[in-house]
Amino acid sequence: MSRRLDKLDADRRTRLFESAAEEFAAHGFDGASLNRILEKSGMSKSSLYYYFDDKADLFTTMIERSLAVLFREIGGFDPATLDTETFWGAFEELYRRAIAVVDRNAWLVQFGGMFYRLRNDPGQGSATGRLFLAARKWVTLIIERGQALGVVRTDLPQSLLIDSAMSLLETLDRWVVAHWSQLGQAEKDALPHQHIALFRSLISA
Repeated sequence: MSRRLDKLDADRRTRLFESAAEEFAAHGFDGASLNRILEKSGMSKSSLYYYFDDKADLFTTMIERSLAVLFREIGGFDPATLDTETFWGAFEELYRRAIAVVDRNAWLVQFGGMFYRLRNDPGQGSATGRLFLAARKWVTLIIERGQALGVVRTDLPQSLLIDSAMSLLETLDRWVVAHWSQLGQAEKDALPHQHIALFRSLISA
């Protein structure tokens, strides 16, 4: 999130993101109108462009806020607390909690779909890059901790392991977003074990 945005009054910031969420949910990214968002939130266009570069920046920032809410509900996570016994099981448990939160908040899947459509857009997709940079930092910490514990392989360059894990992470996330509405509860419940097993096959020692 832009540092400038931190200076925005909390009530005005809340009105802006609530208005933007309603607009994006109702019309999708392409159909969403900045003018309607401004009208609902009471913010001027000059103020909006002081805090955001464009509609893609506003949407990506809103996704960042949504993920922050998701992670608060899932609970804290510190890679440094992992040991050889808990390493892989901890990720399955986090995934289970995430499934439960998403089940209660279907709009997260809807916004996920919009996010990946934006990411595929050559003209505006660069706005999504900062989310993946943040994810890459976490993946790096996790791989470093796993290697220190002897549960993540060290026979390949660390940068290759990180790139491979990031590719798998994005592939799985895209798949879940695209197929969520077709999955039964038993299939959703099986995802944590199945997907973490893929990571284990890829990077475990």
